[in-house]
Amino acid sequence: MISITKLLMDVPNFGDTLRYTPEAHEARNGVSEGRGPVVVWNCTKTCNLNCVHCYARSEAIKYQNELTHEEGLSLIDQLADFKVPVILFSGGEPLLRPDFFELANYAASKGIRPTISTNGTRIDEDVAKRLKDMGVGYVGISLDGCEATHDKFRGKPGAFQMALRGIRNCVATGQKVGLRFTITRDNVQDLDSIFDLLERENIDRVCFYHLVYSGRGSAMVERDLNHEESRRAMDLIIERTLDFKARRINKEILTVDNHADAVYLYLKMKERDPVLGERILKLIQSNGGNRSGMAFGNIDSVGNVHPDQFTQYITLGNVRERSFGEIWTDVSNPIMAGLKDRKPILKGRCPKCAYLNLCNGNFRTRAEAVTGDFWAQDPACYLTDEEIG
Repeated sequence: MISITKLLMDVPNFGDTLRYTPEAHEARNGVSEGRGPVVVWNCTKTCNLNCVHCYARSEAIKYQNELTHEEGLSLIDQLADFKVPVILFSGGEPLLRPDFFELANYAASKGIRPTISTNGTRIDEDVAKRLKDMGVGYVGISLDGCEATHDKFRGKPGAFQMALRGIRNCVATGQKVGLRFTITRDNVQDLDSIFDLLERENIDRVCFYHLVYSGRGSAMVERDLNHEESRRAMDLIIERTLDFKARRINKEILTVDNHADAVYLYLKMKERDPVLGERILKLIQSNGGNRSGMAFGNIDSVGNVHPDQFTQYITLGNVRERSFGEIWTDVSNPIMAGLKDRKPILKGRCPKCAYLNLCNGNFRTRAEAVTGDFWAQDPACYLTDEEIG
């Protein structure tokens, strides 16, 4: 994640303590030395929606062999032992898991910050209050555009209004809540409206995700933005964030899954305000770029460990058989070994890029989806040859 807010406004938020810490980018097994990675746990694959870009290919069915309640508690113990700072409960739809609240509360009791990625359709007033009372750090609700656009993405009429109800219930109870918006050619026209919604509904945060070609998203390569469209989208995000800054409106704005954004922002601000540009450069140097397999990992609903949620076709081990910490530090798998020290094996433009240390090769899943080579250059990098030196 790239905090546009932190880089442009220097407004502190919790996640920045994990993203922008001196020397943290040198850690190979966590967010910093002595701490584990942020972990996304797909605690169930079952979902009540059918999203066109779902990386998990979730459906409204009961999946077999998912971790039991006792196994879920054991997993959380493993994560606590490895000093994992944050667990993101995801799915499917995590609120469809009957013991979600017990698991999230247990994670909090073990010193792990619980967060949740949800479609928002099941967050009534009582659920919002329970989330707030147990200390859930953040509720991320997927909203991929205005009403007609979002309903089409989700495959269900009324999904937008149900999600908006969930957002409003979180806001009303004081639960930190944000939007999760995956940018494609089918919804990029709604970006401006999302900023308006953020302000109008008093929403704390928005994460703009670049499309990753995984799961059902594998069929959407042609719906991804081209390089010029990506630059225009970033220009809009930057200008709207600067507008919030000028009006002293405190919103957390992030982009996700494309570290070209950080370099693009730096180059743009360096020309406009050299002092600000230099501060941005120092921050993104401490971030280290994409750190899947290092500071960020995934566990699916049956206990398989993956480098991130988009590489669920790469399994490193299972927490029913070995502890998470043992799996995460094991480099016998060549993909995991490569991810922890990837710069020497990256191909294409990456080895020649002046900003490789800031990006770390960007997203491997997209590279493999388009070229068949896990270590090829990410086709979504929209920086020009001149910009990367």
